[in-house]
Amino acid sequence: MAASLFYFFVFPGILFAATVGALLSWFDRKISARVQFRKGPPLLQPFYDFFKLLLVKETILPKQGSPLVFLLAPVLAVFGAAMSGVFILLPLFNITTGFRGDLLVIFYLLTVPSFSYIIGALASGNPLAAVGGSREMKLILGYEVTFLLVIAGVIMKCGQHFDLNTIIQTQQDGSPFIGSVSGVILFIVAIFCVQAKLALVPFDMPEAEAEITEGIFIEYSGAAYAMIKLAKYIMFFILPAFIVALLMGGFNLHGINILWAVLKVIAVVLLLTLIKNTNPRLKIKQAIKFFMIWMNLLAVIALVLIAFGL
Repeated sequence: MAASLFYFFVFPGILFAATVGALLSWFDRKISARVQFRKGPPLLQPFYDFFKLLLVKETILPKQGSPLVFLLAPVLAVFGAAMSGVFILLPLFNITTGFRGDLLVIFYLLTVPSFSYIIGALASGNPLAAVGGSREMKLILGYEVTFLLVIAGVIMKCGQHFDLNTIIQTQQDGSPFIGSVSGVILFIVAIFCVQAKLALVPFDMPEAEAEITEGIFIEYSGAAYAMIKLAKYIMFFILPAFIVALLMGGFNLHGINILWAVLKVIAVVLLLTLIKNTNPRLKIKQAIKFFMIWMNLLAVIALVLIAFGL
């Protein structure tokens, strides 16, 4: 019991994942600033933002809607992000537990934060939040099927094994899946799915500051918004780590390979950041079309190539 609580709250759970995610968030903002010829924030700025919201800013409840559901939604988002993070990071750090990291369980847990945001937006009673919630739901319908196809491709490449431990070990015993043609295609598709899951440009329609002024988060402030920041920090780390686990051989935490493990995660985040800074925001119908047609087509091509051993 004590070990399980440690895994959830400390390492590799909330404390560790949120800290690393906050540092990666700083890296993302720093690179974005450099691309735009700005200086960018200091290293600890994400921590300043979180603690200012948590300890200083007042939590204002919306007059309309359901205050209880409005406040519970961010807590549920943190729970979903933390649980999925534990199940992704335990195999990556080679920590053996009773749970073997079933990919389908991880897949469903990764959807919890997005659905929590939708619930919180609808509970706020704000029409702009409802628009953001509607966009988030449509976006989920677009990218989740595609992401499931990516997971199906990884399962096929691993000989029908569903647990993340075996997938990582198979790659470390042989070669990373990204070293094949089908693996490269799956990686491209997975990157765009993660971009949408993190609501980064060009898939930031649910927030869209210039259009619906933060959309789904428009009514959040204070400690409630700090919980949303916490969930986003965790997701910003565990989703790139998930791609590393699925397609890039996971982590090998021995000697110089520790540096290589860190660089793999940073490389994925850098790619997400560059996509964010070199593309305009899409319309919601364009995003759905992009995933439903083009990304699904690429994923199916990868599945066919896997069937032929490529």
